[in-house]
Amino acid sequence: MHVYFSGIGGSAIGPLALIAKQAGFSVSGSDKRSSLSIAYLRRHGIDNVHIGQGREQITAVHKKRPIDWFVYSSALTMENLHPPELEFCRGQSIKTSKRDEFINLILEEKKLKLIAISGTNGKTTTTAMVIWLFTQLKQKVSYSVGAKMNFGTMGLYAPGSKYFIYEADEFDRNFLAFKPYMSIITSVAWDHREIFPTREDYQLAFQEFISQSDQTILWQEDFDYLGLSEPTNLFIQSSSKTLIESISLKGHYNRLNAWLAIQAVYHLLNVPIGQLVVMMNRFPGVQRRMEQIIDNLYTDYAHTPEKIAAALNVAQEIAAGKNVIVVYEPNTNRRQHFMINDYKDCFNGAAKVYWLPTYLGREDPNQRIIKSEELIAHLSNPGVAEPAELNQKLAECINDHIKSGDMVVAMTAGAGENSLDEWLRQKFTRK
Repeated sequence: MHVYFSGIGGSAIGPLALIAKQAGFSVSGSDKRSSLSIAYLRRHGIDNVHIGQGREQITAVHKKRPIDWFVYSSALTMENLHPPELEFCRGQSIKTSKRDEFINLILEEKKLKLIAISGTNGKTTTTAMVIWLFTQLKQKVSYSVGAKMNFGTMGLYAPGSKYFIYEADEFDRNFLAFKPYMSIITSVAWDHREIFPTREDYQLAFQEFISQSDQTILWQEDFDYLGLSEPTNLFIQSSSKTLIESISLKGHYNRLNAWLAIQAVYHLLNVPIGQLVVMMNRFPGVQRRMEQIIDNLYTDYAHTPEKIAAALNVAQEIAAGKNVIVVYEPNTNRRQHFMINDYKDCFNGAAKVYWLPTYLGREDPNQRIIKSEELIAHLSNPGVAEPAELNQKLAECINDHIKSGDMVVAMTAGAGENSLDEWLRQKFTRK
């Protein structure tokens, strides 16, 4: 079967393309821009990828080898109600779907039990932590995770594996397409308001997801927030457990995520908690989750007030008294319209914030672009931040801070060309 992935450079579609190739499917795809993620896929054997998502390019791919299934990202139809690739496939009677239907095919064909990690914050790190424990225990496992790891690829199908570990995103209600054997809820705080107009909508989606799961691990705080009853299939965790403090990873939220991963593997494989804690303390982290680029320069995926506050918590532990300087690139103008009033105190602890223009993607063309100055004005202490641009002046400021011994943290969810993360990797590399 020939599967074509539109938006193949995305953090959800890219790993799925890797899994499809490993599972025996013929794989091709496209993206609207080049990126390090596209280069990563090519290095891992997916070379039939083109940049641009017009009708002419997909027509040429289909002519060379007929496409059987067109899998596309949620962003495709958000940006264009009639995307050329999708219109072409419908005209050719090619099967089309978002990623959930294809994943369910893999689960069914390969007889895999789904371990789904969901939540507003911490999904990627917790997913990688579960994968890490499985690999340390030398257990075969298949998985999909939305970040690069130095101990495995972003997506893997392992023949003979029993479980499929999946980062189940609530965006576009993706996670409601699944019935997990086990789910892990990392946290719940109203997000993706273009999909969930009210807090109650968001809560109801998580309630439904949990009801579809055979068993769920979650915090007492989220159990209370969601207004759940206490059936026997919930493993409710207390964040006050002293055992959590035996985890030596930097950052309180990292230790909480690690505890959930440990609990999941304990229940799945019956491995003693103490043994799992020792393994977890060796967890090497994942790309763009407080990833060090050079000395005193880090990059992180934080892009909501909750994620920003959590990232600063980790940064302050690493900095150990040094000034923490933030270079912040907001993620999508659409999101800024919903969260402009939520920034407030989220940068508390930062000595200075360089605030970049918003990284644009899956936008509503009818919404005005909110400028950096207006977003900064909604901070409780707007004096801590100043507008900035991705240019030589910013590079010099970052260099000056590094030379002064400050810790500089870039916070951005953008991943394509012209994003802060890629700009940093081009400007600052180890000699």
